Amino acid sequence: MGWKTDYRSFYYQGAPEPEDLCLPPGETALLTIDIQNIYLQLADDPAERARWAPFQQRMREIVIPTVQGLQARFRARGMDVLHARIACLLEDGRDRSLSQKKPGWNYLLLPRDQPSSQFVPELTPPPGEVVVTKTTDSALTGTNLRLVLHNMGIRNVVMTGIFTDQCVSSTVRSLADESFNVIVVEDGCAAGTEELHRRELEIINMIYCQVLSSRELVAIMEL
Repeated sequence: MGWKTDYRSFYYQGAPEPEDLCLPPGETALLTIDIQNIYLQLADDPAERARWAPFQQRMREIVIPTVQGLQARFRARGMDVLHARIACLLEDGRDRSLSQKKPGWNYLLLPRDQPSSQFVPELTPPPGEVVVTKTTDSALTGTNLRLVLHNMGIRNVVMTGIFTDQCVSSTVRSLADESFNVIVVEDGCAAGTEELHRRELEIINMIYCQVLSSRELVAIMEL
């Protein structure tokens, strides 16, 4: 078992194994999506707090340490580390996309200067790294990230962040449509539930990206 055979959807059952990955440091960047304070805040309602407890645990024990470690490894190799976050440019949120205005859980009003819209302290970008602010789920659709990556000579994007089945998936698909090679780090992402997380990885794997563990990525890239 390993990345070449794991996370196979119906469409890829029995398909040949993909070729070995070639990820030259100068053409490969790490992108982290939406690991912001609002998603690590505990709900006031006890039932909601209990419902989100597994997600909170995965974020604290697995995802944030994994992303923190990968960022440190990329920086140590002189490789680019980029960041994207959800935040609206106007206080009333008129600039948000429709998906962020719809009622329900996905309704997001996060003015860019509020504490809730900032990255979690463990993953706060240091000065000099690229940070894009998006009002869409995809980090490409509503920003100049595609142009930035192109100008930097990046062909391979290693993806981490939340939520696997929402903004991560949207960004992966956008990157794939722009002919970037995309790697999704399984233990560097999370969805509301483990089932949603795994199912989305199965859906996007092999067609829009390759899904790897951080351990596999570090071994392949010799980080």
